Amino acid sequence: MDLKQFLDEWHNDSDRVLVHTSGSTGQPKPLWVEKRRMEASARVTCRFLGLQAGDTALLCMPLDYIAGKMMVVRALTCNLRLVTVEPSSHPLKSPLPSWGDGRRLFSAMVPMQVYNSLQVPEERERLMAIHHLIIGGGAIDERLAKELKAFPHAVWSTYGMTETLSHIALRRLNGPDASDWYTPFEGVKVSLADDGCLVIDAPLVCPQVLKTNDRAELKDGRFRILGRLDNVVCSGGLKIQIEEVERLLRQHTAQPFMMTKCRDEQFGEALVLLVEGLSVEALQTLCRQVLPRYWQPRYCYAVAHLPMTETGKPARKEAELVVSRLRAQES
Repeated sequence: MDLKQFLDEWHNDSDRVLVHTSGSTGQPKPLWVEKRRMEASARVTCRFLGLQAGDTALLCMPLDYIAGKMMVVRALTCNLRLVTVEPSSHPLKSPLPSWGDGRRLFSAMVPMQVYNSLQVPEERERLMAIHHLIIGGGAIDERLAKELKAFPHAVWSTYGMTETLSHIALRRLNGPDASDWYTPFEGVKVSLADDGCLVIDAPLVCPQVLKTNDRAELKDGRFRILGRLDNVVCSGGLKIQIEEVERLLRQHTAQPFMMTKCRDEQFGEALVLLVEGLSVEALQTLCRQVLPRYWQPRYCYAVAHLPMTETGKPARKEAELVVSRLRAQES
């Protein structure tokens, strides 16, 4: 979808817009959302960040998903100046238009776009000129977070999903207010279900209370995400959170990898390491050095490409299917 198509849809007679979920835990699903709730979400975000009419919103994400659509809605609803660049893994590869009049620049990116921009000096300089950078759509690993700590302007990690019309909470990644804990927006209430998963009550953007599959901790009205419930590996009576294993291992390697799981006759389920490249030996050695004994992957496979969604998230269900096929070939 291009900008003209979305604007035509936004200005038509319908009070709803069709969006699709990202598909990180399965097939993308269509979802009709109310335009008035998208406008409410836009106002809350701009108010939280202190954005004002005339500030610049940089759109560098595809309009097929909620993140891109909401950048346009924020510009329309809060009178921001919308600047668009072709969505790509290097959104800042070309010089950007002058922002003019000292107005603030606001942009949303996925971690891959931020990481790639940091590798090129000119792109890094442009990234550092953004006054409010929000990052969503995937995990921000320790190395990326460390590089962003020295940025002169505000960098935020978002929490939300298509059903909540993008994010309902932010956490600061740099400056004195940097934290692992997300601060919910005004009007958003969070709690925990019996299984430890986050429950969101955000009536302005979502008509029903939403129980997530994200295991979380609560403290003083804020929350911290531990990982997805369906990413828990129950192995030999122990519960292992895949994201926690990945988070620890990523502190020690830049090699592309992901953890997944498979059925196992002896342990019920087993942790599996997928490595992008020709060899897994180096990462296996690293696992033995830095991971607790009960977090060691039982199976390790090299793959040409890690399974990812179009928005750059690990495609967890597809990863499990990849492992099933690889194990079947071994039988």
